[in-house]
Amino acid sequence: MLSAESAGIVRATLPVIGASLDAITARFYETMFSERPELLDGLFNRGNQANGEQRRALAGSIASFATMLLDHPDERPDALLARIAHKHTAVGVTDDQYVIVHKYLFGAIAQVLGEAVTAEVAAAWDEVYWLMAGALIALEGRIYAEAGACDGDTWRRWRVVARRDETPDTVSFLLRPAGDAPVPPARPGQYVSVRVRMPDGVHQLRQYTLSNAGEDGVRRITVKRVDGDPAGEMSTLLHATVRPGDELTLSAPFGDVTLEDGDAPLLLVSAGIGCTPMVAMLDHLVATGSRRRVLVLHADRSPAEHALREDMLRPAAERIFWYESGAVAPDREGLMNLDGIEIPDGAVAYLCGPVPFMRDVRARLMRAGVAARDIHYEVFGPDLWLGAS
Repeated sequence: MLSAESAGIVRATLPVIGASLDAITARFYETMFSERPELLDGLFNRGNQANGEQRRALAGSIASFATMLLDHPDERPDALLARIAHKHTAVGVTDDQYVIVHKYLFGAIAQVLGEAVTAEVAAAWDEVYWLMAGALIALEGRIYAEAGACDGDTWRRWRVVARRDETPDTVSFLLRPAGDAPVPPARPGQYVSVRVRMPDGVHQLRQYTLSNAGEDGVRRITVKRVDGDPAGEMSTLLHATVRPGDELTLSAPFGDVTLEDGDAPLLLVSAGIGCTPMVAMLDHLVATGSRRRVLVLHADRSPAEHALREDMLRPAAERIFWYESGAVAPDREGLMNLDGIEIPDGAVAYLCGPVPFMRDVRARLMRAGVAARDIHYEVFGPDLWLGAS
């Protein structure tokens, strides 16, 4: 994929570029938003800009893609690209925006690294960028086509038909499409973007997993209020203002971490609000009459703070819940620990929760014999685990 000449230059300069990526991406976003402030209105989430997650995710994806090109020159990192493509399509990224990003990203590289960026170095990294961008553009085009849309236009209005408080800081909204247009299909585990005009007039986006996607057309999102974090402004606004009868703008469903059909035993492992895709998967298994063995493992602060707890008490699944306080048998007290738990042979695992939690559980599952290829994970917001094997 990468020319031999460029590969040599990229290999030689990757340590320097990699060490400077945080500064480069910080300069990139600062300059781009200064000159193109309209990109913060309905495309980039400003909360993720404020807490640095978007910057770190971009840096990680660039470094991972370049490393994979060098280490596996005859392969395309499809898993990495699919994850990014679904995140992009969920916010409506279009082909022309790759040209904008290229302009400001390479301007930032030149500003941060100065004379170290020779014409040859710039050309080599330009090849890396367009290899990645070209692959993403093609993949995103196919994802949009599957959603019945083109050029990022997947938005439609949904009416809130019910609101249900799950815990003191978590609420579910049941949504029905406004109008008669066909509803794009959703696979268990996928998410939608919700687009809302904030009090200052700027549109902001946030992704929420469909915690239920019923055949009757009603869909459910479950939103946890996040206090004290800029990335939580959308969730806080939804909690405070949205009531039955209101309308929300939602994207089509996206996401590549979805429940695959098969007979292999399933491990659904989550912590906190990471339970939402697991509940959607459980609903699907029940609705389809699946006879697969299912083991649900969930960790939370307490039973009272466990959102969708009743939905996880499915008779078709075995389950173990861990609570930091308030645990009553058969629940367990403390943090999740897999000691003494029988992990079925050939199990396929799905993980969702904070990244440190998932890293720990993934390592434990691999030590228990679960193959790395059979462990799938979902991250809310920018993926700070891109490129993990």
